[in-house]
Amino acid sequence: MSTFPETPKDGFRLSQLIYDTRYRSLTIQVVAMILLVLFFSWLVSNTIQNLSDLGKDFYFGFLSQPAGYDINQRLIEYSSESSHGRAALVGILNTILVAFLGCVLATILGIFAGVLRLSKNWLVSRLIAVYVEGFRNVPLLLWIIAIFAIMSEAMPQPRAFREGGGASMLLGDSVAVTNRGVYIPSPVWGDNSAILVGVFILSVIGIFIFRSYARKRQEATGDILPVFWVSAALFFIPSVLAYYILGRPVSLDYPELGGFNFKGGLHLRNSLIALWLALSLYTGAFIAEIVRAGILSVSKGQTEAAYALGLRPGRTMNLVILPQALRVIIPPLISQFLNLTKNSSLAIAVGYMDVRATLGGITVNQTGRELEGILLLGLFYLVLSLVISGGMNIYNNSVKLKER
Repeated sequence: MSTFPETPKDGFRLSQLIYDTRYRSLTIQVVAMILLVLFFSWLVSNTIQNLSDLGKDFYFGFLSQPAGYDINQRLIEYSSESSHGRAALVGILNTILVAFLGCVLATILGIFAGVLRLSKNWLVSRLIAVYVEGFRNVPLLLWIIAIFAIMSEAMPQPRAFREGGGASMLLGDSVAVTNRGVYIPSPVWGDNSAILVGVFILSVIGIFIFRSYARKRQEATGDILPVFWVSAALFFIPSVLAYYILGRPVSLDYPELGGFNFKGGLHLRNSLIALWLALSLYTGAFIAEIVRAGILSVSKGQTEAAYALGLRPGRTMNLVILPQALRVIIPPLISQFLNLTKNSSLAIAVGYMDVRATLGGITVNQTGRELEGILLLGLFYLVLSLVISGGMNIYNNSVKLKER
């Protein structure tokens, strides 16, 4: 039996980091990372040195100083004696509020407009086309200003709601639309209101659980449960029963005309209404085109096959077309949500006090901490965008095509 001598293995050589394909990519990445770290180190050092030459330092203590200015629209308690940090928090909440409301309304408008634009009714499809093309091709800032002007100039003054003034409140004298804003009833939280809120949250969770069960059962057996009616019952019945059992822990404070303006209730300023509607209508036009493209991406044979099986058009859209179209719709929809959130910074055009107007505007001007303020502002938008993107990507993964 013959034996073969073992081939001696060469030791590691530094030249392998460049000429050996096993190590070359790692070498390039390490060098690139070192250069990137050195660049940012130089940038930070240069910035600190320039600030020092100007007699400034890098300091975030200004957030604890008194703000000294008022904010007209706020979700939490705030006064001019509050700190700049508190003012920034009020602006952050205002930004999140208009972004959330805008995303919800834009999605609803976009879905309806996208479906109706494919309608066989010529008049309906053309009207939707006018809406889509009109809003997509006019700058958002112009729509914000236009809607704000309509709200301020075309709506009646509060004194017009007096007897014989020619204006009347809506929804059983509970809502007043004026040139100073919209007045709606505001909730008054009493004893046991936390229990009522807990019941409502559990009802919403129950709706999601039931819809998930209904979908899995339909996929397994083909049985279609009355999802809409059961969801509506879960949404209303437990909360209504708890409301009366707990002794009506939540009441409403209705707006009433007193003197030269309305008192009581919740005041939604024209700046908020204009920004919300403009963002929703503008972004909804883009979402409509995304929805239309997603529906058209599904083969027409899918619709014909569903009709051949006896499915009605509504169920064909809900059960066959939209589930497949969602895989095309969701990725660009995420971008539209991010665009809407960042476009809310145009609120300063109509005086809505968002984070751009508070932290990135008045606070920076008063304290002279422009670098710190803009860094915090950019960090907020970055975190908010990543949260929206992450949440939507989770949903996107749940609807994507599952391969075996």
